[in-house]
Amino acid sequence: MDENLQPVVAALADRFGASHAEFRGQTTVFLRPDQIVQACQLLRDEFGFNMLSELTAVDYWPQQEPRFHVFYQLNSLSQHQRLGLRVPIPGIKPSVESIEKVFPNANWHEREIWDMFGIRVEGHSDLRRILMPFDWEGHPLRKDFPLGYEEVQFTFNVHEIDQDKFYPKE
Repeated sequence: MDENLQPVVAALADRFGASHAEFRGQTTVFLRPDQIVQACQLLRDEFGFNMLSELTAVDYWPQQEPRFHVFYQLNSLSQHQRLGLRVPIPGIKPSVESIEKVFPNANWHEREIWDMFGIRVEGHSDLRRILMPFDWEGHPLRKDFPLGYEEVQFTFNVHEIDQDKFYPKE
């Protein structure tokens, strides 16, 4: 771990009981959903992490506990540091607190998490669809979202697909 991040990770572990992991030079801290707002305030106010550069989610379906992880990437521009925060979310009624008041640019990212994954962002100022049409049903980036597609023809399945569709008879 980067020696400059050790006091940051230690403070998160002391105040929130957070664990951390290191992978290819990237430090990630795991927090509970009810801790994310306070942790972001601590990182911004006391440690100079003044930029939210990424906010997204991952679906681990069919695993249900936790099914989702919400991932936050924070940067300290003055100290040239990066820190990842991961929040495991259960699959039933998934929700996380909004960090919009700490990092205003989280607004659209949180709307995207709601729109694409169906993870409710509590306390958000305008939680509505951002990418999909307003009358769309479901959340397309969930792994259990039905894929409506047409099978592609390859040499191994040529007899399974309707030949007349691709090669009309003359």
